[in-house]
Amino acid sequence: MITASNVTVQFGGRTLFERVNVTFSPGNCYGIIGANGAGKSTFLKVLSGDLDPQKGNISITPGERLSVLKQDHFAYDEYEVVRTVLMGNPRLIEIMEEKDALYAKEDFSEEDGIKAGELEAEFADLDGWNAESDAEFMLNKLGVSDEYHYLKMAELPSDLKVKVLLAQALFGNPDILLLDEPTNHLDLAAISWLENFLLDFPNTVIVVSHDRHFLNKVCTHICDVDYGKITLYTGNYDFWYEYTQMRQRQARDQNKKNEQKIKELQDFINRFSANAAKSKQATSRKKQLDALEMIEMPVSSRRFPYVDFKPDRECGNDLLRVDHLTKTVGDRKVLDDISFVIHPREKVAFVGSDVVAKTTLFKIITGELEPDEGSYKWGVTTSQSYFPSDNSKYFDGVELSLVDWLRQYTTQTLEADIRGWLGRMLFSGDEALKMANVLSGGERVRCMLCKMMLSGANVLILDEPTNHLDLESITALNDGLIRYPETVLFTSHDHQFVQTVADRIIEISGDKYIDRKGTYDEFLATFDEEQLKKY
Repeated sequence: MITASNVTVQFGGRTLFERVNVTFSPGNCYGIIGANGAGKSTFLKVLSGDLDPQKGNISITPGERLSVLKQDHFAYDEYEVVRTVLMGNPRLIEIMEEKDALYAKEDFSEEDGIKAGELEAEFADLDGWNAESDAEFMLNKLGVSDEYHYLKMAELPSDLKVKVLLAQALFGNPDILLLDEPTNHLDLAAISWLENFLLDFPNTVIVVSHDRHFLNKVCTHICDVDYGKITLYTGNYDFWYEYTQMRQRQARDQNKKNEQKIKELQDFINRFSANAAKSKQATSRKKQLDALEMIEMPVSSRRFPYVDFKPDRECGNDLLRVDHLTKTVGDRKVLDDISFVIHPREKVAFVGSDVVAKTTLFKIITGELEPDEGSYKWGVTTSQSYFPSDNSKYFDGVELSLVDWLRQYTTQTLEADIRGWLGRMLFSGDEALKMANVLSGGERVRCMLCKMMLSGANVLILDEPTNHLDLESITALNDGLIRYPETVLFTSHDHQFVQTVADRIIEISGDKYIDRKGTYDEFLATFDEEQLKKY
């Protein structure tokens, strides 16, 4: 069990939250939600001991082990992958090293033998004999295949490093598990495995995530970071959302009734306070007026952008034909004889565990890469707008204000018009004059979406657009793509996003190619239980 008592955290004179009192109990999964900058990750750092609060303290039940999903992807570069996972249980690693040192001694004494016996007993209690096989099993389930298990971490691509660090956090049955955005860079199959792992996990889980389906699936409680405090709700994300929306509606309705009542009482008092015959009634109304209170409606840190894509023209009958595309990246063939036809107004999700394959496909059909073999052809009436998974070339080293940055991508020249578009994406006032090269990840994504809205394209191509966005921005983008009347090709690790936008699913992963009409849940329903485990 882990408890926060009277915890207050401030940065630069700004209070993120104050006097937080919350207890996290075994057997529960707590989802930490809130707008970007509200203090979600900061609260996790306080719980883990990486950050000291200005006031209050964190207490953990003595003897319990706390495990944290590490964010430094280079910290373990000198270690093999399996060894990195085992390091998630520091005591197990200590025992292994002590045993190795003892057995390597040339003058092995009776005292050493006794010590070795004690270590062996503790090693067995920690299930040390199965540790490597358990680590390998977990890695495989997360999409890190056998070929990588005994490579150095430095040799792995960044997306696999993320999965290894997640396996490290999960390894060894920790008593308290802290996860900050664990679904980032995971494919949908790996997320599904993680969901089932956490559902079966018997101890305490505290997780920050922007994935609504994930929060609904695993969470028993929601901790809402807003209004400068942290409020605990029982239930998953949908329950929290419906409950808080209902409370806000009730408060607004009650305030409207109170406003009307106040007006009626004030009118009566003004008319009859000087009338002797009505003075007692006026006095009574005055008491009623004094007793009426408006329900306080504090200002939330949550802000919803307005995402709305409008094509300049409809596309014709021919949209996109892909014929026998093949592409090798490095020494690996990521696309192998891929063919398909996209029809007008389809919304197609490309899924599968191979991130490079999906990104490579998008780079080819947008003209950024040439295929090794095969061809593709866009219809003459189509216009495309592309959202890449890596947008660094649009911002790194670009010394322009956001107004001037956006002006590059539109025929609109008036600053007021450009500011209006930026305002839709929450860059109002002086924020529109920020320099493009200092934006956060979420701000960059909102700028790229603004650029796409101005394009007027009738084909949108989006590679993991929900990365770095908060729940409010994801919801706005989700709704915008549902409304969009033309063609969308996209990838996403967000189950709810794929389920609600796509009407066709194409899986490209290694030598696997599956193409089915229907929603994502309908796509998954075509597999039996054993196939889903492999998937």
